[in-house]
Amino acid sequence: MNRRDFLKAGALAAAGIGGAIVIEGLDGFNVQAAETKESSKALHAKHWGMVIDVDKFKTPEDFQRVMEACHRYHNVPDIGNPDDEIKWIWPEDFEHTFAELKNPYLSDKIKEMNFPVLCNHCEEPACVRVCPTQATFKRPDGIVAMDFHRCVGCRFCMAACPFGARSFNFGDPRPYIKEINPEVPTRTKGVVEKCTFCVERLEKGLPPACVEASNGAILFGDLNDPDSDVRKILTGNFAVRRKVELGTGPSVYYVIRGGEAGA
Repeated sequence: MNRRDFLKAGALAAAGIGGAIVIEGLDGFNVQAAETKESSKALHAKHWGMVIDVDKFKTPEDFQRVMEACHRYHNVPDIGNPDDEIKWIWPEDFEHTFAELKNPYLSDKIKEMNFPVLCNHCEEPACVRVCPTQATFKRPDGIVAMDFHRCVGCRFCMAACPFGARSFNFGDPRPYIKEINPEVPTRTKGVVEKCTFCVERLEKGLPPACVEASNGAILFGDLNDPDSDVRKILTGNFAVRRKVELGTGPSVYYVIRGGEAGA
């Protein structure tokens, strides 16, 4: 590689728009991106989706357990400042979750309920359309994934997302991670992050961390498979999605039975 090609490769890498780069013949230096092999246990689907059984979130501890499982696994920092908060899944009240469903005759019980909210992994994700570096992209299985190394911090995706599902690292998040999970990469200053439906766990044959910690309150599976758990619960219960009038096609459904929930 001559000097011109080397500088060109470096510029692409810095901009986050290049692919894997191999540098050879530079003082014996040889660097190549590591290849990853999919486990034979990997879970597959045509359209991954999530169903949240709201009535099973009865106490603040139910929300906390799910949030901690997600944030601990994904090295989400606990900064302690609401202005710089990084969150992948969190509780939200009815008004902010389903503003379009509000009506003057809504029961107080429904008004006071809380709902776990996260990235909706939309069928037509607005965040993907506006990302200039393809740091955000939609996989064939419906998951809206992120390549954190490509993110240049423009925050176009945050402006485009109608669900407020993305957070921006204004500073270095690493000092605020209590215990780093080596299975998942940490992020850096100037990078946007969000829920990824635990793609790392799916590759190992494991469900998302929030699903595992929810004690049956969150189901995950193939929305295209009529025999999947998510399809079965959707077939037998009333479910809603957030802001469907926007046409993004959220892949996260909420089953509301009307029982005591959302403490």
